[in-house]
Amino acid sequence: MSIRNFQSHQPQLGKNVFIDETAVIIGQVQLGDDCSVWPLTAIRGDVNHITIGHRTNVQDGTVCHVTSPSKSDPQGNPLIIGNDVTIGHRVVLHGCTIEDECLLGMNSVVLDQAVVKKQVLVGANSLVPPGKVLESGYLYLGSPVKQIRKLTDDEITFFKHSAAHYVKLKNKYLET
Repeated sequence: MSIRNFQSHQPQLGKNVFIDETAVIIGQVQLGDDCSVWPLTAIRGDVNHITIGHRTNVQDGTVCHVTSPSKSDPQGNPLIIGNDVTIGHRVVLHGCTIEDECLLGMNSVVLDQAVVKKQVLVGANSLVPPGKVLESGYLYLGSPVKQIRKLTDDEITFFKHSAAHYVKLKNKYLET
């Protein structure tokens, strides 16, 4: 695993975190307890900060980045990810906010200032454009995303199940 400082910023890792040896974590990054970061993932907090909550899993090939402050946007856009989030394979997250208990399908993209509210399912290959807010409790699909339907109780329950599954899986990796 490659954990790198950038300037005066060092990544901060919670308890019982698993980071695959091929993943790269740079700069202003904070990972919560029981997170897992899987192969070939890049989490680069060089020009703004990244916060990832507890029990969140960032799957293979995902790219997490931020937007630097500028004259037109003095704060820039950090990347904020909540607790119990499942981030599927090859997702791109850039300067956005993902609230608790969400699932982002494989190959989805969420761009600057977008907000994915709690308990949202973003389908595979979907694009969440800059500034878009996804209302809690719905399935979103498409490029750009459209609200498809309310989630079922089983789908909402699955968010915590998925997070717990990845906690158990990363624990097996930590044992080897």
